[in-house]
Amino acid sequence: MSNKCGMLRHFIASIAYHATKAMKDAPETYPDLYVGKEVRTPIEILHHITGVLTYAHSFFEQYDKTYFDMRSWNAEVNAFYNILSKLDKSLQAENLNEVTEEQLLQGPLSDSMAHIGQLLMLRRMAGSPVHSENFIFAAIKKGEVGPDQPGPVAPDE
Repeated sequence: MSNKCGMLRHFIASIAYHATKAMKDAPETYPDLYVGKEVRTPIEILHHITGVLTYAHSFFEQYDKTYFDMRSWNAEVNAFYNILSKLDKSLQAENLNEVTEEQLLQGPLSDSMAHIGQLLMLRRMAGSPVHSENFIFAAIKKGEVGPDQPGPVAPDE
């Protein structure tokens, strides 16, 4: 595997880690938290992230370009982890078409991480902030892109 694809796989695992922190043990009211006009709710943000990651995966595998309807929170969470898994497997095979690894990183993958930051901010606004940690020491590993993420190795006091 190329160093570039290996680094992208690690970034995808980082996306899974950070997103899991935003979604795991969230209050029941969190998915539909409304904070203002034209501000996406957490479920809308997660749906958007899954769409962005599906777009990223379209450079590996052809997709039907029709709009994906929003589902329940649990279905959106499952769809998110499903597309992360597909991306990870495609990066292992290194069959990227039409764009470079750098473009994939600067576009849909970075955009996804930015939106995860929004999810984390909304968690705090929902009265259920996620505990901070030193992410340099987080137990993030290539290929671990599902909902069973490890706890903090170096939580902030």
